[in-house]
Amino acid sequence: MVAIIIGTHGSFSEQILRSAEMIFGKQENVSSVTFETGEGPEDLVVKYKTKLEKMDCKEGVLFLVDLFGGSPFNAASRVVTESENENIDIVTGINLPMLLEVYGARSFSSIKELVNTAKQAGNEGIKSLKDVLSEQEDEEIL
Repeated sequence: MVAIIIGTHGSFSEQILRSAEMIFGKQENVSSVTFETGEGPEDLVVKYKTKLEKMDCKEGVLFLVDLFGGSPFNAASRVVTESENENIDIVTGINLPMLLEVYGARSFSSIKELVNTAKQAGNEGIKSLKDVLSEQEDEEIL
């Protein structure tokens, strides 16, 4: 099963992991990394590598991070580019729908498929109530 590391500014990674566990249950081979005030990119690289040493990465690693270009992303990018593992990637913009869909698909998906699942679920998880109600009204008319 593909390993998952969630990396974010502050404790967001720990909290989204806890929220996902409330809905989907505790998952194996998943870890979180926080980027705290006063830390630098090197600290994050060390944290990521320490987590990876304790995880089963044979089937790949998926980093789910908060911001493209942010420190958690930049440090994960260094880990990915230095890795000899071809089955490793990063998806930015982590949200709860994304994480839950990745959990649901990772037992039967390759890293490439999980990346696509994460991107699609992340986008589809963003909705406006008024847009949804308007779509429902349009469907009722048809």
